[in-house]
Amino acid sequence: MIFVFVFCSLSAQKSLPLDTLKLKEARDMLADDYGNLYIYKNKDFSLTKYDSLGKQIGQMMLTVPFKVQSVQNPLSVPLFSENAQELKFVDQNMNEIQRVDFKQKFGFIKMAYAEDLQQLWLLDESTKRLIQYNFRNETIINSYPFDASFDDLMDLLIYDNKIYVLTRQQMRVYTFKFEKIFEAPIENGKRFRRENEFILVITNDTILKYVPGKEMVKIFQDQGAQIVDKNTLSYFEIKANKLYLYSLENKDESQPQSEPDLQQKTSEQEVKQPEEKTSASGSPEEKLEKKTQEIEEKNPAESSLQKLIEDISTLESAGD
Repeated sequence: MIFVFVFCSLSAQKSLPLDTLKLKEARDMLADDYGNLYIYKNKDFSLTKYDSLGKQIGQMMLTVPFKVQSVQNPLSVPLFSENAQELKFVDQNMNEIQRVDFKQKFGFIKMAYAEDLQQLWLLDESTKRLIQYNFRNETIINSYPFDASFDDLMDLLIYDNKIYVLTRQQMRVYTFKFEKIFEAPIENGKRFRRENEFILVITNDTILKYVPGKEMVKIFQDQGAQIVDKNTLSYFEIKANKLYLYSLENKDESQPQSEPDLQQKTSEQEVKQPEEKTSASGSPEEKLEKKTQEIEEKNPAESSLQKLIEDISTLESAGD
């Protein structure tokens, strides 16, 4: 499997004002597109939200472990608990706004993925099925046989009629017919992040982008990091119990020129060169006229003197 490394420069790092004590026991960290940070601590099962200045916005104290799926919509953040067999949605102030209980309707849900505000995808370990479930009206929309290994499962994502499964050591992509179309080794896989049509994989110290059917591309890595994440504008990392931000604004400027750009410039040069040769291969009269125009544009005084000399020569010839 091919890994392409396009790591951005660390010279753009910026330390963010968050107390070291708040980061010391962090088990996970997520950043939304407004720059707010969500710190999950496994010690007391707490999820705390901070703004970009380090001010606490809200906190949720949980009784069992929960996994935060995504914070890309801060108005409705989904959290799944395998232990409690339920999924919660919390609002921008970390208040619970919806709870979905799986115990009464399903066997044992190993992983849940909230596609939107009414549909869930559930991996039922007891029946080995992938279930599309409308939790608003409590109806099963579709059910697919899915006899994949559920060991060490970290995350699930459904997008563009494909099933993405992440374990600690692998990322796999399946069709709904349970056909495996891609597989790649991953070290310490944690969760998926979808940005428009791109699927990212977050690990402890690395962020990778999936190139459909081909490869995984490393877009950020710091082997000394404890936790990494990104939003649409920046990369974030916790390192030595400190929080750092790396801006994406100037990332493209520091990258080498892409091959399509080089090809385009080469084509432009190839087009221009024949034009110049065609102009240079005219008759002697055309060359003289072109040279005269260049002299006139460059130095009008020199052009007038040249014209006076030519006039005198003409008169002298007529006198002879």
